[in-house]
Amino acid sequence: MSEAWILDGVRSPRGKGRPTGALHHLHPQELLGQLLRALADRVGVDPELVDDVVMGNGNAVGDHGGDIARMAVLAAGWPQTVAGVTLNRWCGSGQQAVTFAAMGVASGHQGLVLAGGVDMMSRWPAEEGPMDFSAGNPAVRARFPQVPQGVSADLIATIEGFTRDDVDAFAARSQQRAAAAIEQGHFARSVVPIVNADGSVALDHDEHPRPGTTAQTLAKLAPSFAALGRAVFTDYGYDRAFGEMVRDVYPDVKEVDYVHHAGNSSGIVDGAAVLALASPEFARAHGLRPRARVVMSAVVGAEPVIMLTAPGPASRRCLERAGMTVDDIDLWEINEAFAAVPLKTIRDLDLDPEKVNVNGGAIALGHPIGATGGMLLQTALDELERRDLSTALVTMCTGGGMGTATIIERI
Repeated sequence: MSEAWILDGVRSPRGKGRPTGALHHLHPQELLGQLLRALADRVGVDPELVDDVVMGNGNAVGDHGGDIARMAVLAAGWPQTVAGVTLNRWCGSGQQAVTFAAMGVASGHQGLVLAGGVDMMSRWPAEEGPMDFSAGNPAVRARFPQVPQGVSADLIATIEGFTRDDVDAFAARSQQRAAAAIEQGHFARSVVPIVNADGSVALDHDEHPRPGTTAQTLAKLAPSFAALGRAVFTDYGYDRAFGEMVRDVYPDVKEVDYVHHAGNSSGIVDGAAVLALASPEFARAHGLRPRARVVMSAVVGAEPVIMLTAPGPASRRCLERAGMTVDDIDLWEINEAFAAVPLKTIRDLDLDPEKVNVNGGAIALGHPIGATGGMLLQTALDELERRDLSTALVTMCTGGGMGTATIIERI
């Protein structure tokens, strides 16, 4: 086995995930195509040398449907010989795309692969009721009640004893860290401006953060998922409320404590991210200098009703396979799907909070589903270089009860 080197990466700014957001008018294929061109130019490689383009996407319907990776290659104006494939591991899709690219490169099957993901949440078709992770399968529903992720996050908070003050304090810290990172230019290396058809700039900065957010302002927001947890969606295939179904699996939970809201949950945004991975042989043959290598990756399944608890186990498995411990990791990126998720992961792994999400996270910046994994890997690498550190671990929870983890090391 060879190694998988990260040559470089680019990402779009995160646009607000609504019709008034600065990226909404762009087709997701065009957004991703712009990044493909930008990364090839930055790395200095001929697109004809790309063995494959692997992209994650968390909601492959509407204009996100089909094989968006291949269509983005065509939108970029690249040679028709360049292939593309799209995968879905829900929130972990972009991170999984990078993992598959690393596997292809390290195995010797490929020399150069571009990987990442895209989701423009402002362009998703409107959901009729909560997302059904079982895709309408009554047999799976009967065994594993499919509750909305917000209810799952509140279930974690209830079991772990995270209070409303705890999750709001974490969210406020995410906003404060993101604001400082933006002011000091910590994202400048990875973010590339996205342009309109006429060449004018559509967006050149993350649009979602609210830098003046404090725990006191967050305390004024009503819980978002209380009504959802108590509602009965008869057209969804159930005849009981989601909160009641939770107690079938967790009978000791007498009542879910609803503590999450829009201010301590990940933001709905549009965005894309792409990284270039190459074998050492390919890089040397073409005079390309790597920034990091992929040390190890892992994916773990967890109980699908609580759904969001797998980042800890995935990180442990990743560390064990790499022959490393928590103490070997300099920086951690734990996706902030909901505040309770990183809080539980920090507790599970006994992490130093000062090493976790040091530039804020998805609560402040937003979570463009399939794109987020690629964005987090770039954020981690940029920060390792800025601080002159060595290793980082990126981990995410995903729909259906899974977690992804990747360790990278600077070269």
